[in-house]
Amino acid sequence: MRPGVRLAVDVGSVRVGVARCDPGGVLASPLETVKSGKGDVDRLMKLAAEHEAIEVVVGLPTTLSGREGPAAEAARAFARRLAGRLPDGAVRLYDERLTTVTAESGLRAGGVRGKARRKVVDQAAAAVLLQAALDAERLTGRPPGEIVRGSS
Repeated sequence: MRPGVRLAVDVGSVRVGVARCDPGGVLASPLETVKSGKGDVDRLMKLAAEHEAIEVVVGLPTTLSGREGPAAEAARAFARRLAGRLPDGAVRLYDERLTTVTAESGLRAGGVRGKARRKVVDQAAAAVLLQAALDAERLTGRPPGEIVRGSS
């Protein structure tokens, strides 16, 4: 396992959920929900600097069959914007299938209801995404997902 904090983002048209892991890369935790649109990448740059993140994992939404649609293209574009402002190789796309469903289920099981759940589901989904990426790296010994090259 590479040491260092990683951030994960679950990109949505309204909100961007953000999670982080500990410096040992063991456990992912929800961090923040950022409003999508103007200033979202700036806020993520501040979070990356504040947490001294070595990497940002962006969720790539695909269908269960593995196809990519408009949401995947939006996530790829967002990842390229991030990569244009971070060191080369610091942004990766990772399959996020079922992360929101898993997060919703966990929040429901934990008794989080209605508006309260909507406020945190994106960061919970980002934590599920990051935990899956960390577990994959631990299992394979290789960084997860695909590296994204930047465009400003």
